[in-house]
Amino acid sequence: MEGVTSARSIKTVKKMISSARSSAAVEDKMAFYDSWAENYDQDVAALDYHAATVAAKTVSCHYSGERGAAAVLDVACGTGLLAKQMKQFGFRNFVGIDGSKVMLEQAQKKELYRDLKLCFLGEQRLPAETDSFDVVVICGSLSVDHVPVRVVKELWSVCKPGGYVCMTCRHGEDNLGYVAALERELMQMEEDGLWGCENVSVVDQWSKAVTGSEDGYISGSVYLYRKRQ
Repeated sequence: MEGVTSARSIKTVKKMISSARSSAAVEDKMAFYDSWAENYDQDVAALDYHAATVAAKTVSCHYSGERGAAAVLDVACGTGLLAKQMKQFGFRNFVGIDGSKVMLEQAQKKELYRDLKLCFLGEQRLPAETDSFDVVVICGSLSVDHVPVRVVKELWSVCKPGGYVCMTCRHGEDNLGYVAALERELMQMEEDGLWGCENVSVVDQWSKAVTGSEDGYISGSVYLYRKRQ
């Protein structure tokens, strides 16, 4: 395939992502990600996408346990960009879950994961045991066109008591309703005593906008919650 050029990064990549968001069928979305896997890392870099870096730094700033031994569940792991970032902060024990078989094949090449599992989030339950991970992270997939808000309770379920759940969410204009619904769910779970909020940060330059009605950069949020003991 062609290498990344300014023409590809600004025009082709935006067109590709907009096309994926226009389809509601899970099979079509996974076929899109299968076809994108080979160029994914280069393309998101061209979009100046910061979610993985911000999520890794957020977890690192709050996690006080032995990082090398911490069991980390990387949900919607894609090609492994988040695990690559977290490794720089001393984390080593990763399990990845994604709905794209070819994305998982690319993640395997990074040799960061002790296990990789195929799962269609929202269609299938997370293939993980209750209370089994010290850190659960989902980066880039909490949006109206990908993962339903109800999946957040599954993230909480597989996290160990006292463990951390880190989530990111973009603020593109097409996703603002989802952001509001997500934050209502997060706060309701806190009111119900399931976890406590450790950090919420808004990043102005989250990534370059990809929809036709937006220009420049969009913002995004990272949320960090700690499961009650």
